[in-house]
Amino acid sequence: MILSTTTDSVFETFGYENGIRLLAKLGFDALDLNLIHPIYEAEFSEENYESTCLKLKQWAEDNNIYFNQTHAPFPSYRFGDDEYNEKVKPALIRSIKAAGLVGAKQIIVHPTACPDSVDQKEFNIEFYNSLLPYAKEAHTKIALENMWGFDSAQNKIVPNVCSFGRELADFFDALDPAYFTVCLDVGHCGLVGQTAEAAIFELGGQRLCALHVHDNDNVRDLHTVPYQGKINWDAVMTALKCIEYDGDFTYEVGGHFLSTYKNEPELMVKALELMVTTGRVLIAKYDNAF
Repeated sequence: MILSTTTDSVFETFGYENGIRLLAKLGFDALDLNLIHPIYEAEFSEENYESTCLKLKQWAEDNNIYFNQTHAPFPSYRFGDDEYNEKVKPALIRSIKAAGLVGAKQIIVHPTACPDSVDQKEFNIEFYNSLLPYAKEAHTKIALENMWGFDSAQNKIVPNVCSFGRELADFFDALDPAYFTVCLDVGHCGLVGQTAEAAIFELGGQRLCALHVHDNDNVRDLHTVPYQGKINWDAVMTALKCIEYDGDFTYEVGGHFLSTYKNEPELMVKALELMVTTGRVLIAKYDNAF
């Protein structure tokens, strides 16, 4: 199983080329190019994104590493906010093209939570299908992800769109599997009251092709390193083995762990070393599950 990590905190601290070199040196096999904020920056503007992506791909190849997936900006759509939607749609399209240029297998595009007056599944399927021509052109897949919402009245995280494995599976089954896939955010599961292993079994190996790996306390979306929260990692890795998962092990650690060291490069390197060691231990659990 390939060990990969999201790039945002590392690139912010070390820059693109040095960040790629560092992650390769530390032992990661691949990278998840985070475009959530960078897609709006000058390097990824309509005029510059192609040359930037080609440089990123070359720097990766020079260091014997590659981009296994990317992450599009989100929210993908906001009801009642035409100004935002006019900005994000071309950014989404540019992100899909960028995924193709760096050679990524898939790009994560979040589903949209809808008001009660809108059929949530119908809206999202139509929205995803509107991106299909760009995925075809880029020769990459669009990955749906399980999400959560926030109830301000209760002051807590609650389910909203594709929050559970069965709902994520239902949405995926309405799309073309040649150009769509599923990314399970392991940390999001417990926030809505479902164990990650339960979601894995509901999805099955034919749908699940990507992961966002991180831990939390089942209350806050902490995006911390495994074993610092409440997720049962033995159960997660065994469930992945049971469904014959053949995708990658991709960290989405940031939040209350990696990003806290953005101004302390030496400490960030130590944190990344811990992530590599932990990732290899978890991958070994998968390999030796039975």
